[in-house]
Amino acid sequence: MSADLPVSVVVATHDRCALLLETLRGLARQTLPANQFAVIVVDDGSEPPVRPELERLDLPYPLTILEQANRGAAAARHHGILHARGEIIVIVDDDMGIPPDFLAEHLAAHAGGATLVLGRIQDEGEAMARKPIFERMHAALLDRQWEAFRSGRERPRGVHTCTGNVSFRLRDYLAVGGFDLQLARSEDRDLGVRLERAGARIAFADAARTIHRSDVADLQVWMGRNFRYGGCDLRIARKHPDLESADPWRFFFLIHPLSRVLVAATLIAPSAGARIASLAIRAAMALDAAGAERAAVAGATVSYALEYFRGMRSEAGSLRATLRGLGGYLAKRAPQ
Repeated sequence: MSADLPVSVVVATHDRCALLLETLRGLARQTLPANQFAVIVVDDGSEPPVRPELERLDLPYPLTILEQANRGAAAARHHGILHARGEIIVIVDDDMGIPPDFLAEHLAAHAGGATLVLGRIQDEGEAMARKPIFERMHAALLDRQWEAFRSGRERPRGVHTCTGNVSFRLRDYLAVGGFDLQLARSEDRDLGVRLERAGARIAFADAARTIHRSDVADLQVWMGRNFRYGGCDLRIARKHPDLESADPWRFFFLIHPLSRVLVAATLIAPSAGARIASLAIRAAMALDAAGAERAAVAGATVSYALEYFRGMRSEAGSLRATLRGLGGYLAKRAPQ
């Protein structure tokens, strides 16, 4: 594969015009020559639409602006990919800072033989101190994951695919059917699993970095997102019943034993679990305000886990079905 292979960058956006403009300006400062890539922005029902602001930009690369009614990130990215002409598709979120060597590093990983490249999502450094505790908790989880890849303690898998920073071949995407547009969350994990099962060569590219500038500050939005992740991950597991890495029950065995007790109680009484999750995150916010950040991160993690497993319980439909899922996961873990 040649190093001058054309690249299409796809960015889905919804009501984040200011952050999107910075993302596009970052792409304008790439070391990769501007005649070797194009950018496609899909406006997923923003109010007001982003087109007028984007058309004022003076950019060195071709920019295509597509618009659709609000259908979610998966549908928006899929729409953009279907209009792409590059052999390599790079996807970034609309709230990412883009370093100058970002695209060159993705291409280098593909030139080295990878067909699914997971870039590193980095936090904003000192600016993170001003973010809500739940955003800092997620940043800490990502940092631990990337460090596990970099150190070799864990190998990157399809389930680690994150559309905040990923690249793959267009023909591979189309061959596996693209994003599952029925998934409100975790559509990236699902795509990664299917690409891996189709033979993708997965690589973690530490140098292909984006800077996450998330503006999520609404607590209820965050909790609702956690709930949906649990339900969507269970739906993905049903699509791949033989694959342990795609089963959300694996997270149950990664959390603190005391948290497992609360999760078990949540599975039995979901409404009580919702109240506990709310109390946990509010306690975490109070601890953070008092300067106890480590304890605050732990509290936010507990809240996340409770809402995640509550989402699983809702998708399963009953406690009995939920426990059958646990039994199925244990069977996959058992020595063959």
